[in-house]
Amino acid sequence: MSSAPPRVVVAGLRGGSGKTTLTLGLIRALADRGLSVAPFKKGPDYIDPFWLTEAAGRPCRNLDPFLMGREQVERSFIHHTAELPVAVIEGNRGLFDGLDSQGSSSTAELAKMLRAPVLLVLDCTMTSRTMAALALGCQRFDPELDLAGVILNPVGNARQESLVRRCIEEATGLPVLGAVPRLSLDLPERHMGLVPPQEHARVAQALQQAARSVAAHVEVERVLALMRAAPAWAAAGPPAGLFPETPPQGPGPVIGVVRDAAFGFYYPENLEALANHGARLVFCSALSDPEPPAVDALYIGGGFPETHAAALAANASFRAGLRRAAEAGLPIYAECGGLMYLGRHLIVEGVSYPMAGVFPLDFAMQPRPQGHGYSICRVSADNPFWPRGYEFKAHEFHYSKPQPLAGAHLSFAYQVLRGQGVLPGQGGLLKHRVLGTYHHVHSLGSPGWAPGLVAAAKGQ
Repeated sequence: MSSAPPRVVVAGLRGGSGKTTLTLGLIRALADRGLSVAPFKKGPDYIDPFWLTEAAGRPCRNLDPFLMGREQVERSFIHHTAELPVAVIEGNRGLFDGLDSQGSSSTAELAKMLRAPVLLVLDCTMTSRTMAALALGCQRFDPELDLAGVILNPVGNARQESLVRRCIEEATGLPVLGAVPRLSLDLPERHMGLVPPQEHARVAQALQQAARSVAAHVEVERVLALMRAAPAWAAAGPPAGLFPETPPQGPGPVIGVVRDAAFGFYYPENLEALANHGARLVFCSALSDPEPPAVDALYIGGGFPETHAAALAANASFRAGLRRAAEAGLPIYAECGGLMYLGRHLIVEGVSYPMAGVFPLDFAMQPRPQGHGYSICRVSADNPFWPRGYEFKAHEFHYSKPQPLAGAHLSFAYQVLRGQGVLPGQGGLLKHRVLGTYHHVHSLGSPGWAPGLVAAAKGQ
């Protein structure tokens, strides 16, 4: 049985506090010391894990207490750190920010599940002794949390650094393990966060710049020492949903996965679970392939179809082939951006781009999120992928607004008990053997998802 490796959770007081840049630099700095790092991201994120994957050179895994529950989080962590010497977990939002007044599913709660020390990143812009009050508050707010050290990011000059460092260490006894100056890193952002590395021209240079900054301004050896001081523990077996109870027999179905710059939001475990349950995965591109591949089912993940709308529209042969496959009864499971692609048109800044036309509705991009947060759904209608009555947790984050065509009849698979859905209270749009949803599902939080998609591909 594997045991938890040396580890650390990098946390901040809010989103946008610089913890992603610091985490990227820390991972690369540890790798430069010859350590293979297991990267993790707290919460239902895709873009930060893309960057953490690039930094570590291995897939970043999401750990989400709400979607997965404690046992699945622990099992996933142990399973995905087997034989790796260290793990770095990036938190999300503020350290104690969760679903309720008790902070459930927060970064702090995740750190306690993992018995991991926390490295707190403090934004010191235009402040000094107040940082000590904030650090002291975090230290005393939850005595069960192992708040092990602080990094100042950014600091304006040496005088500010010296003063803030002294204030924090005198007030809390916590070590200040680094002070990073304000940097102009080449990590551009857009409406959902960082631009994915697939669309970034200088990924290696940006990561190396972050690594040099951490190596120069953070005491990496002291960080490594506190990671190694974390207590050992183990979990019993791999997480549920990743493997079938019995190995699949004989040749499995072929499942196509649309993966390109427009559709890249896939949890690694989702793809692995499909393969482990017997599917052979074939990847294709809605941007460049002339038509969809010959497959038994198709999986279209989320992404940024709105930033590639013109190119998607220009590939008329792929769109037409997808529509014909849907009409012929191909099982298609589409999440968020995939759902938008299956609509009639995608409207971006007043320009209407033709899409696949499977569903009788358009999607119009809005300036503010139209759905954002955790969801709970109950399957209420027959469909190719989920049994009736199955209840699952998911996540939504989208700026598009559905616009059904006049007189269109829409059928839905889910009741949305928490969250937004395609229409209020309704999710899982159905037509033919196609299901389109705004809900992002993680296979370790919904163990029935992968076997359901594989069964649909088999025609069961």
